[in-house]
Amino acid sequence: MVRLLTVFCSLLTFVILSVNPISSTPSLAATKGGALIIEVEGAISPATASYVTRGLAEAKTTGAAIAVIRLDTPGGLGSSMRTIVKEILNSPVPVIVYVSPRGAGAASAGVMITVAGHLAAMAPGTNIGAAHPVSAGGKDIEGSMSEKVVNDMASYGRGIAEDRGKNGQWVERAIRESVSITAEEALKLNVIDIIAKDTEELLRLADGKEVTLSSGKITLKTKELNLIYFKSDLRDQILKTISDPNIAYILMMIGLAGLYFELAHPGVILPGVIGGISLILAFYSLQTLPVNYAGLLLIALAIIFFIAEIKVASYGMLSIGGLISLIIGSIMLFEDMNVPLRIILPTVILVGGFFIIVAGLAFKAQRARPMSGMEGLLGEVGVVREPIDPEGLVFVHGEYWRAKAGEKIVEGENVVVEGVHGLVLNVRRANRHEL
Repeated sequence: MVRLLTVFCSLLTFVILSVNPISSTPSLAATKGGALIIEVEGAISPATASYVTRGLAEAKTTGAAIAVIRLDTPGGLGSSMRTIVKEILNSPVPVIVYVSPRGAGAASAGVMITVAGHLAAMAPGTNIGAAHPVSAGGKDIEGSMSEKVVNDMASYGRGIAEDRGKNGQWVERAIRESVSITAEEALKLNVIDIIAKDTEELLRLADGKEVTLSSGKITLKTKELNLIYFKSDLRDQILKTISDPNIAYILMMIGLAGLYFELAHPGVILPGVIGGISLILAFYSLQTLPVNYAGLLLIALAIIFFIAEIKVASYGMLSIGGLISLIIGSIMLFEDMNVPLRIILPTVILVGGFFIIVAGLAFKAQRARPMSGMEGLLGEVGVVREPIDPEGLVFVHGEYWRAKAGEKIVEGENVVVEGVHGLVLNVRRANRHEL
């Protein structure tokens, strides 16, 4: 069991590292006086917040002249966004938030992160806005809670923007009305400070600009700074990888299959261990993804159908219903970032087939005739060792037993056990087809 668990963990680590290879962080000598580039791409999650926090701490520790957060995000968790904004606002190292490359965007939580920078910049062909808060499932927040959340976020975003000398009114509109604008419009409306086609041009245009740190105002000297890229570590790679909807879906399927096997065959242990680990990792991922809870409930219903197949003689109808529910639930699971069918279909076939096979084995085991104990002797064929008249000795199931019969049976004949009374068997002469 330990060996199999080790193999499972090794395979999981291999998958994670193959998706995102480990890179070392810059050394003190390499970073000192340079520009530390922190690349943020994808949804804002706890893993993103941890990565940015460590990046800004690295910029401070190594004496970087400036930190540049290259941002491309559709939004994410409000709590993670607030963590990043707090780190930027309190950074002793000047921070430029740069929405790039061309085609990138800073939507939703990305708006607050952008305007929180000491300087805000965008590349041509990028956009910013659409910051109206939504629930974790991607749905609009309804009722009085919606007004409360929107008002809180609007005042938060406007306060950050005005503190940085930006257009707080537009930021509030982006939150309340989900407006979105291009880089050129953002520069005209005083939402950003610079439009730059690449990082080198950004540093050239930022040179000589005055920014305000907690220690006071400073003038940036960013021309010809060395670019040092802050790389994520193993922890970041793991958290980022399992936050991928495809990985989250597969982990959830593995977790459900493992726990189901453990419930169907208590005491095996290994499937339960792997299932528990996989489910916990999947639950971490689900908190960062736009989950459709109807899809999640359909998947749970499929598991209930498979478990019920063990107890109820449905002649396969519950298994068919479980497969249909599993497929539909998988398709519906994530909103706006669906898991592709090329991953769903093989996974459903493997996991669904696993459930059906386990249920079939469990059902067969429940219906099977006992093979041990007194019940296991019933129907067994034995050989008479001492003539039965009316009692004699028979050899059956690898043992010698005293036996009775309603007729005389000579030594060497075959008999069938029909009953057990204490330590004496009731037998009869075996028919030819029973031999």
